[in-house]
Amino acid sequence: MSPLRNPATRARELRELLERYNYRYHVLDDPEVSDAEYDRLMRELTQIETDNPDLITPDSPTQRVGATPVGELREVVHTTPMLSLDNAFTEEDLLNFDRRVRERLDDIETVEYAAEPKLDGLAMSFRYEAGRFVRAATRGDGTRGEDVTHNVRTIKAVPMRLRGKVPELLEVRGEVFMTIAGFKAMNEKALAAGEKVFVNPRNAAAGSIRQLDPRLTASRPLDVFFYSVGEAQGWKLPAKHSESLEQLREWGLKISPLLKVVQGAQGCLEYYRDVGTKRAKLPYEIDGVVYKVNRLQQQRDLGFVARAPRWAIAHKFPAHEENTVVRGVEFQVGRTGALTPVARLEPVFVGGVTVSNATLHNMDEVRRKDVRIGDTVVIRRAGDVIPEIVKVMLEKRPASALEVQLPAKCPVCGSDVERVEGEAVARCTGGLVCPAQRKESLRHFASRRALDIEGLGSKLIDQLVDGGQVETPADLYRLTLEQLGELERMGEKSAANLLAALEHSKKTTFSRFLYALGIRDVGEATAAALAAHFGTIEALQEATEEQIQEVPDVGPIVAAHVHHFLQQPQNRQVIVDLRERGVHWPVHARRTGPAEGALSGKTFVLTGTLDSMSRDQASDRITALGGKVSGSVSKKTSYVVAGAEAGSKLQKAQELGVEILDEAGFLKLLAQQ
Repeated sequence: MSPLRNPATRARELRELLERYNYRYHVLDDPEVSDAEYDRLMRELTQIETDNPDLITPDSPTQRVGATPVGELREVVHTTPMLSLDNAFTEEDLLNFDRRVRERLDDIETVEYAAEPKLDGLAMSFRYEAGRFVRAATRGDGTRGEDVTHNVRTIKAVPMRLRGKVPELLEVRGEVFMTIAGFKAMNEKALAAGEKVFVNPRNAAAGSIRQLDPRLTASRPLDVFFYSVGEAQGWKLPAKHSESLEQLREWGLKISPLLKVVQGAQGCLEYYRDVGTKRAKLPYEIDGVVYKVNRLQQQRDLGFVARAPRWAIAHKFPAHEENTVVRGVEFQVGRTGALTPVARLEPVFVGGVTVSNATLHNMDEVRRKDVRIGDTVVIRRAGDVIPEIVKVMLEKRPASALEVQLPAKCPVCGSDVERVEGEAVARCTGGLVCPAQRKESLRHFASRRALDIEGLGSKLIDQLVDGGQVETPADLYRLTLEQLGELERMGEKSAANLLAALEHSKKTTFSRFLYALGIRDVGEATAAALAAHFGTIEALQEATEEQIQEVPDVGPIVAAHVHHFLQQPQNRQVIVDLRERGVHWPVHARRTGPAEGALSGKTFVLTGTLDSMSRDQASDRITALGGKVSGSVSKKTSYVVAGAEAGSKLQKAQELGVEILDEAGFLKLLAQQ
């Protein structure tokens, strides 16, 4: 660089050049310069910013990779929910979808659709303010995701600044994926280094996005296609979905090169067949195609049902099947102690991925399919569905094939394995002391609706359990400032905050405490009913199964779970330890009659989103007044509270003639009590 050139001017020129080259390379797939020239310009910009730190801007291409890992992934609430799609597996499914769309649009003859491949990746939200990238979040449950901005900044196909005149705010949705070639190269490198390899590109992409250290994400071959607009301010959307995507492309956001506008169901099917013939040669994995009604006004007219739009559907490709051999069967233990048989297979390539395991669900499934070790079996994988054994090829069964036996002892802790009569699932009786259940039990115990221990997240629980500091929930209340200070990324202030949260959690309620124990099938409503009926933990521990069944809505199976859990010596000891460490709650007199309160005897069902409170808060208000909250609508339902975007429960209430309250009506009812 000439000494006469102004560093600020040159830095601005370089940023604009690099952004343009990124756009040509990633969005237009039409490189303007060689990789060597791009790298030379990047080195020049890096040197200018190193010499002049005040010239560094957040959207500079040099700032894609942060130097410092984040401590944890923070929660993000999506302003506009990220909805899932219904699936079509056959041509008939697609024809029925098109028929429903046409009927709802006053029986119009032909609907125009925007069609594109369904990527097998990770759906995400990307937020731009005044054209600058500010945040990215995973889809999560559709309402809440995780903030992964630090990692998404490393993806070169995601522009840090949009081109041209842009909206004040633009939130777009896209699919992050890993190319097949990049995935193979990454795994080959990992194998050479003796490191763990990923099973498929989708898992690799998801794992890369959720890293705490962006430097690791930056080393992964990630890409993205943008497929819709979630929110926009300062931009009047065009009339068609396809036109909005073309505008995104003009602003520098990469869209699928296979996007196509088609007419009617036959146009959709022709597109499906065409993409199917190209599938094997695409540089990325797809598991179907997506059709969306193209006219945005028609989308608005069609609306939504439950958590899916009526105006879009995913047309999946047929399941892939292959033959392989069962080499063994192992049993995995889940948080609730459930033992799941897992078939270990001779690795086979199915549906674009190498499959070496398949779940057998439970022993009933093993016996029904008559799966034996040594059998040749048919494996099916469809989309994201867990690989399954479709059938056994009995004609190929060797004489040495072995029947699968349910172990008498837990393979993790050695406790007895029990299978309750009438249930398909076998369970470890280790309760709170089984290492396989330990981490998940602790996560449940510390969760917001249980003991609500703020700051005790999954990563910290992993450290505490792996380090041997915590085995049962009672051990949490023995932790010291010194112990916590020794943990990775745990400073003195964070440790002190956690100890304060633990101290605060000691004061709870009997129902929260019961829920926190993680007893099988005991949710918040059942825990509240048990607490109200028995009043004390001692009374509940002394109760027989028959007495527990006297509690409203507690049947014989739940009663058996509760009784069995509370009769286990190791579980009783944990409860004693917790109380000795100071966990306590107000003692209430035992209630032998029905719940008393202004809403006593009333059953509510909540659907949709309320503006004034969360669903949890609404449930608390109802139960505090003696009412009950149910998850499904029936003739016994007293009220259905319908918030924004209410789903199928609202329709069911209308069909049954159940009284429906909007948010204003619900608040008025509460105020009258």
